[in-house]
Amino acid sequence: MGAVRRIKTKRRTRDYDQVRQDLGSPKHLAQYKATKDAEDLPGLGRHYCVECAKWFESEYNLQAHTKGKNHKRRLRLLREEPHTQKVAEAAIGLGTDNGQRAERVDMED
Repeated sequence: MGAVRRIKTKRRTRDYDQVRQDLGSPKHLAQYKATKDAEDLPGLGRHYCVECAKWFESEYNLQAHTKGKNHKRRLRLLREEPHTQKVAEAAIGLGTDNGQRAERVDMED
């Protein structure tokens, strides 16, 4: 079972919230890149897809990746509005009264 777990985490990339922070703040992306040694990265860390958080050997491989299905799917998911706690509470009916409380108070007076 240990080998299966290692394989599952081997290809794990950064999560959507981390990628959103990278896209929104160059400082955040620079801090992430600073944690990696250029000698250990493919292509010495020169070819990086920010949206997919992947390193590539050459510019050609990066260009081919940007035309691919997985990259386009990731772009579509990043364009969607991220879920928030407010939206989650509204989905189950918390924090939304739809103006009904104000009407009830007026009717009772």
